Amino acid sequence: MQIRLDTTRCTGHGRCYSLAPELFDSDDYGHSILRTPDVPIGLESRAQLAVENCPESCLSLE
Repeated sequence: MQIRLDTTRCTGHGRCYSLAPELFDSDDYGHSILRTPDVPIGLESRAQLAVENCPESCLSLE
């Protein structure tokens, strides 16, 4: 499973890195950055939660 992040749509609400800090971090402006595009085993539900809670729908799973 991989996470895709559309950085052009992210406005920095921070839900993803609050809900799944193992998968996401923030840049100097509060916008999301991926720690890794590959979701480690055991973190699939956290990745899904972050995707479902993104207000801009800039996250997706493949």
